Amino acid sequence: MHSDVAVLGLGQMGSALAAAFLHAGHRVTVWNRSEAKTAPLVAQGAHPAASALEAQRSAPVVVACVLDYPALTEILDPELPGVLVNLTSGSPEQAREMAARVPRYVDGGIMTTPPGIGDERSMILYSGDQDAFAEARDLLSALAEPVNLGAEPGRAALYDTALLGIMWATLTGWLHASALVTADGSTAAHFTPLATRWLGPVAGFVTTYAEQVDAGSYPGTDATLDVHLATLDHLVHASEVRKIDPALPRLFREYARQAVEAGHGGDGWARIIELLRAKAV
Repeated sequence: MHSDVAVLGLGQMGSALAAAFLHAGHRVTVWNRSEAKTAPLVAQGAHPAASALEAQRSAPVVVACVLDYPALTEILDPELPGVLVNLTSGSPEQAREMAARVPRYVDGGIMTTPPGIGDERSMILYSGDQDAFAEARDLLSALAEPVNLGAEPGRAALYDTALLGIMWATLTGWLHASALVTADGSTAAHFTPLATRWLGPVAGFVTTYAEQVDAGSYPGTDATLDVHLATLDHLVHASEVRKIDPALPRLFREYARQAVEAGHGGDGWARIIELLRAKAV
C-alpha cells in the first residue's frame, strides 16, 4: 500500500473529497471510469490507479462516492483488505446489506455540497463498524466534521434522508411565504431577514417538541391545535385570494383538523406526529 486513502468515483463530490485529502497533505490514489476526470487531481499530486481493484488495494482506507449501490457493487473488491467508507447516496436498507458483505464497513451521509467539503463547519454523518470508524476518523476529518452515529450501519443514511426532508420542507415553506408577500408588492429580499430570524424560535420549538415526541405527551403550552387550526384558515385564505397554490397550507390545516376532530384540540402541534405515524400503517 502506497497511499493513505483511495477515492473511487470522481464526479463533483468525489473530486472534492479527493482534493480535500490532498490539501490536508495525505497521499491519495484516485480512480474513475472516465480517466479524464483524474487529470486535475493527478496535477495536484494524486496517484492514478489503472483499475478500481488496484485503487482498493493501494490504501488502508477506501472512500467510495459513485453513482449508486449497484455501481459500487460492480467494482467492489471481494477481498478488500482495508476499511470501506461508503459515501454513495442510498437507503438504510442498502447500507445494511453492504455492511453484511464488507467486514470493515462504514456508511456515510454527506450533509453539504461539493464547495463545502474541506470546511470544518460542514458535517458528514457516519455509522457502522466502530473500530473501522476509529481507524479512519482522523483521515475523514479532512473532509468535514465527522459525526459518529454509532454501530447500526443504516443510521447515517436514515438521518441523511430525514435531514434532507427538513431542508425541502423549510425551503418550500419559505418559497410559499415569499410568493405570498411578493404578491402584494414586497420583495423576497425584504422579507427574508425576518424569515431567517423567525427560524431561531422555530428551532426552539423543535427542541421542546423532541422531548414531547419521545414521551408521547403533547401539552399545548405554547399554542393548542385549536388555535393552530384557526390561524391556518388565515394562511389558506391569504393563499387563495392571491392565487398562490394553497396545497401546502391546506395540508397543514388538514392535519390540524383531523387531530382536533379526534379530540386533541387542547394538545400542541407535536401531536401531529401521531397522524404521520398512522399514515404509514
